[in-house]
Amino acid sequence: MPWKSQGGGPWGGGGGGQGPWGNPRPGGSGNGGGGGGNQPPDLEEMLRRSQEKFKGFMPSSGGGGKGFVLVVVLSALVWLGFNVPYRVQPGEQGVELLFGAQFKTTTPGLNFWFPPPIGDVQIVNVENTNTTEVGFRGSESGRTARDVRQESLMLTADQNIIDIDFIVQWRIKNASDYLFNIRDPETTIKLAAESAIREIVGQTPLEEALTVQRQQVEDRTRELLQQILDFYGAGIAIAQVKQDKVDPPTEVIDAFNDVQRARQDQERSQNEAVAYRNDIVPRAKGQAQRIIQDANAYKERVIKEAQGEAERFLSVYNTYVNNKDVTTRRLFIERMQQIMTDSEKIIIDTDEGGSGVVPYLPLNELRKGGNQ
Repeated sequence: MPWKSQGGGPWGGGGGGQGPWGNPRPGGSGNGGGGGGNQPPDLEEMLRRSQEKFKGFMPSSGGGGKGFVLVVVLSALVWLGFNVPYRVQPGEQGVELLFGAQFKTTTPGLNFWFPPPIGDVQIVNVENTNTTEVGFRGSESGRTARDVRQESLMLTADQNIIDIDFIVQWRIKNASDYLFNIRDPETTIKLAAESAIREIVGQTPLEEALTVQRQQVEDRTRELLQQILDFYGAGIAIAQVKQDKVDPPTEVIDAFNDVQRARQDQERSQNEAVAYRNDIVPRAKGQAQRIIQDANAYKERVIKEAQGEAERFLSVYNTYVNNKDVTTRRLFIERMQQIMTDSEKIIIDTDEGGSGVVPYLPLNELRKGGNQ
């Protein structure tokens, strides 16, 4: 439908040649020119009119309570119009951004913030435990799928090479530091963990790193890795560093296992020798102690017997000195008694009318025969 000019154009301007914003139209009487074409709007005039209209909405000084309530309602409507709600779940932290810059961190619950492009909200889980693999890449089933040797091979304190695969378990402790202080957290943790364990293993001999100091290596690596990430301001807490595989390189593992078996045999032989020593030495010491005690007892007995014999001889001698005849007879009788007791006896009767040999009953011989 063709446009029909009504009193100065579609905006209802007067016949004085006004344009749509109240300016003189090109070619009108107000312009004084005869040329055609469109003239751009006057921005200053537009701003002035907008201010006047806004002042018309504002209450005057005599408006009283209604004006104040209107201001409050308008402010609330504006605030609600420029804020959108968002929810932070338990175990999460929200970081509010204002024009792309960090503004504040919010806790779980319902919050309000400006929509894009003025504001934005990034929410991260601070309770979830994440796992970073170093030296290998695990499959979905959890078993090692591929060995990354440039990450796992490292040098020990005694100039040996060791192959270590390990995992790092970590959590986010500060959401804003985690989002804005490091560019790639996963790569940063992997590189820092690799550097930390290389430093610790480089201070540990191969034999101890494989056996008795595995737990110490894990603990010291976790402490050093935490210090590195705190220095970076990464906002990450290391929960655990756990070694998955600790072996010599594949090329020498067979020879190393042979050496380990030989050492185990050596340790077994040493343990058997120590057990034999612990069994034989106490028994030998007991026998030696018994022999010493028997010798001491024999010494005491011989000394006491010698002392008794000496005392008895002195007693007989003193008696002999005091009464020689009686003592001589007594000694003769005791000696003959001893001789006659131990010898065979034949009694001969030499008196007149005697039968010669006197028969007697050998009771001692009968007794001996009965015992046999």
